[in-house]
Amino acid sequence: MNAVLGPHPVLALIDFQRVFHDPELGWGCPGYLEAEAHAEQIAQAIRARGLSVIRTRFVRDPHETGSWRAYYDRWNQFRLDPEDPIWDLTSPSDDTVVDRPTFGKWTEGLERHVDRDSALVVCGVATDCCVLSTVFSAIDAGQRVVVVEDACAGATPELHREAIRLIELQSPHVTTVSTSEVLRLLSADH
Repeated sequence: MNAVLGPHPVLALIDFQRVFHDPELGWGCPGYLEAEAHAEQIAQAIRARGLSVIRTRFVRDPHETGSWRAYYDRWNQFRLDPEDPIWDLTSPSDDTVVDRPTFGKWTEGLERHVDRDSALVVCGVATDCCVLSTVFSAIDAGQRVVVVEDACAGATPELHREAIRLIELQSPHVTTVSTSEVLRLLSADH
């Protein structure tokens, strides 16, 4: 593989779930469908090379410890069981799924799949929340990260752009690319 992705990149698809797809639910992300379509193109290319795709799901912790109680007081309509269909992935697959009741998904469940000599390639929603938190946690741990800008969507287009700007400030820990760029990088080594 190349210097950007390394020999064994892992694709993390962050929270492509019904709760963030459906604008009627209150957490819908404009641009979700386009971001997910780009992410699925990358997932197909990653799988074709025998590499790993990890999907994450944000789910409510019924214990609501610490400030999560106040959070769910604000968003009471989401006080739902982790098995409620609202938390379902919008593109189910045979990929590994990691459930977390936190914004950041860089935990043992994701970390153990990533080779430190390779990149964690990140796509997902919302850029300004779970994607940003995951990226910052991963780079704090020393993980090289590649964020695919057009395979992410924010709570608003403006918040998406602002989050990408914050992520770009973290170079060289993180690189931002487009779907076409990451597909080109993957095909160059195949």
